[in-house]
Amino acid sequence: MSTARQGVHEARLELGRRLRTIRTAAGLDGRTLAGRLGWPASKVSKLQQGRQSPTVADVRAWADACDVPEAAAELVVQLHELDDRYAQWRRELRHGHAAVQKSWADMEAAAQTIRAFEPCWVPGLLQTADYAAARFREHAQLNDSPPDTDAAVAARLARQQILYSHSPGGRHWHILLTEAALLYGTASAEVMRAQIDRLVSATTLPALRLGVVPFRTRLPASPVHGFWVFDDQLASVEVVSGELRLGLPEEIAQYRKVFDLLAPSALYDADARRLLTAAAESWI
Repeated sequence: MSTARQGVHEARLELGRRLRTIRTAAGLDGRTLAGRLGWPASKVSKLQQGRQSPTVADVRAWADACDVPEAAAELVVQLHELDDRYAQWRRELRHGHAAVQKSWADMEAAAQTIRAFEPCWVPGLLQTADYAAARFREHAQLNDSPPDTDAAVAARLARQQILYSHSPGGRHWHILLTEAALLYGTASAEVMRAQIDRLVSATTLPALRLGVVPFRTRLPASPVHGFWVFDDQLASVEVVSGELRLGLPEEIAQYRKVFDLLAPSALYDADARRLLTAAAESWI
């Protein structure tokens, strides 16, 4: 089965198994192969066990050392599929946050229906410039990435134009966030007030259904982490160390199930505006 049809962990394990198969077919033990490559034996072990991701140079060197250079092409394909599913922030952000915003803009432009759930912060498409700047500064500090805050904010604001554009057949957005996202101190009080006022306005956008999941509501599913689902074709999940891009039908179905369970718990329209206004007034 292709690694694109597997979870990230399973894909890494499968690549490790393939590396092991190539080594054993060549009649080499791990220490001998490590010696040929000039690597510590622990690296060979970690790669085979899926505890470390190889580079393209690593898999090509592995195939050459096992006297099967023709296997390198297959290994590189597996590795690229794995990289597509798990993009480490430090690698993605090496050119700054603005480039990542372009990638997101492309995904959003290609989708007709997007569902998103954010438990901790306001989603990028609805952020004010000051709130976005606070988020980008935090990310740059955490990931030692270039501090391109101004360019990143401009790119994020440019993404937001899609909310006002028209597409054949109509584009539909359904975004859920929790009341906690309105009250966490992810920016200054002044920035939070302005950001929540922006959300009040967003509740009137015709292509957007914005819901807020309030505190003290009995939830049918736990709000474990945020996620985005694009046209039932791709689920994107941001974690501390990277971004998961999941394409298995069963993976997407699981995220749709969680979203569909949480959506009726949210407040919409006038009810959402009342909650939002109260949250904004709490930032004094």
